[in-house]
Amino acid sequence: MSQGKPVQDPLQPLRRFTMARIGLGHAGVSVPTAAQLAFQLAHARARDAVRQTLDAARLQRMIEQALPSPPPVLRLHSAAANRDVYLHRPDLGRQLDEPSRLALQSMDREEDAYDLAIVIADGLSALAIEQNAAPFLQALQQCIEPEEWSLAPIAIVEQARVAIGDEVGAVLGARAVVVLIGERPGLSSPDSMGLYLTWQPRVGLTDESRNCISNVRPAGMRYPDAAVKLHYLLSEARKRQLTGIHLKDETSGNADLTGSGGDGFLL
Repeated sequence: MSQGKPVQDPLQPLRRFTMARIGLGHAGVSVPTAAQLAFQLAHARARDAVRQTLDAARLQRMIEQALPSPPPVLRLHSAAANRDVYLHRPDLGRQLDEPSRLALQSMDREEDAYDLAIVIADGLSALAIEQNAAPFLQALQQCIEPEEWSLAPIAIVEQARVAIGDEVGAVLGARAVVVLIGERPGLSSPDSMGLYLTWQPRVGLTDESRNCISNVRPAGMRYPDAAVKLHYLLSEARKRQLTGIHLKDETSGNADLTGSGGDGFLL
């Protein structure tokens, strides 16, 4: 017995405001075939993003091409030897392997501490990092370039989680560390990048010591807007000597952060 043509859902017009799966309609008691196939495709993309390997060499070239005068770029690795270990042992993704630690410790550094260390971690979506890290850093440099920020070498760390930035920042002697990391893929966002800022990084800090900016990507928070937010938090962190729950993002609610306007449904 045929179920007939799909019936349109009254919420369908709202789909232009969000990527959430609303207003799909139905065919009998089921979702339409097109909607079911789209769901399966999104699920496959999310799974692929978790398993995708970061091409660190290509990312390094992209960063060096995107920035007019980039600091040195280091390629490091966490204590998680491969993706399976990384997914089953989160603790190993939070610490450097021995060769990477020794490489950082043996670096020649200036007498004064760096103001800022930037750590790029594949996290749970190497796709997010490969697509978003270089253009975001380009936008961030435009914000901080007029100011006096001494930058540590940029560290690309494979099989890494957020807390690895604490160890990298501490070894480099940086006053602040920003971790760019691939976020856990969603069914509408396999390419979402997160930014985590920590003042005075050291091993053992927990999430209340960090500030987070999430969903950085062209279909989410655009690079210029994310750069303005991070620049504000960096400036306030340096002024107040702290980050985390005691540092609030006062740019929230500003309808025009960069003068570019916007038509996003979610801020």
